[in-house]
Amino acid sequence: MKGRHNLFFAAFAAVLVVSGCGDLKPETPIAAPAQVSGIPAETPARAAASGSSLEDLAITGPLIVEHQVDVTAQRDGMVTSISVDAGVRVKSGSTLARLDDRQLVANLEAAKAKTRSIEADLKNWQAEAEVLKADYVRAQRLWNEKLIAEEQLQHAQYKAESDQWDILRVKEQLNTARNEERSLELEAEKTRIMAPFSGLIARRYVREGQSVSRGDRLFWVTAEGPLRVRFTLPEKYLGHLKTGQEFPLSAPDLPESKNTVKVVQVSPVVDPSSGTIEVLAEVVGAHQELRPGMNVAVHVTSLR
Repeated sequence: MKGRHNLFFAAFAAVLVVSGCGDLKPETPIAAPAQVSGIPAETPARAAASGSSLEDLAITGPLIVEHQVDVTAQRDGMVTSISVDAGVRVKSGSTLARLDDRQLVANLEAAKAKTRSIEADLKNWQAEAEVLKADYVRAQRLWNEKLIAEEQLQHAQYKAESDQWDILRVKEQLNTARNEERSLELEAEKTRIMAPFSGLIARRYVREGQSVSRGDRLFWVTAEGPLRVRFTLPEKYLGHLKTGQEFPLSAPDLPESKNTVKVVQVSPVVDPSSGTIEVLAEVVGAHQELRPGMNVAVHVTSLR
């Protein structure tokens, strides 16, 4: 009887345990970032960045200039002379090299001779038109006096009108000849390799006697200033960075050099792929020791 009593209490305790477990609630799940009115929810990383303070940064990058190009050949030809070499300063429009232009010069002289010939032909037609015009006036007077037939008057009239069309035809030939002459002049100009702006010859790619094709690089010309640096900052700096602000600039290869840069342009939009804004700054004051392409560091400080 005692064993049966113990078995009853053990079964009752098991029922209580099962009932207690059924009253326990499961753990509440973590909610995903909500999306309101079609605006994507802010990611945890960007949310943390937007709420953080503006720390001082040192951004490295190369110094750049706006005017820096490879001067290329605009036509095929052979280099007959080179006037400058690397390291030489040049002015805008100065001749850097020349291509062989003998055939073009001969063609240009022939085109000029053709233009002069057509001009003389036009003057001849214009003089003849004056004669025909005088004949028509005389024929009108004779017809009024009933000394010639009407057919003779019409013949003089049609001949004078026909001559005007010949003058128009020759004028168009003259325009064509002048355009051909101008085209050859432009081709001749392409044989003179000229500096597109004032600057420094950074590199020479060709030598005398070398045959080049259209598009081949001949010289690398670069301006020496104004020196600028382009860099990016996290989007949280948008609104804190303004045009005209100045920051220290340092160059690892010139530890004693002290320079500053002035912000000249701040991108009004944020790059969605990186969450950054683009900034363009210009070196202020004398910077004789700095050169385009040199690696520098901009110290973005005191932005609160």
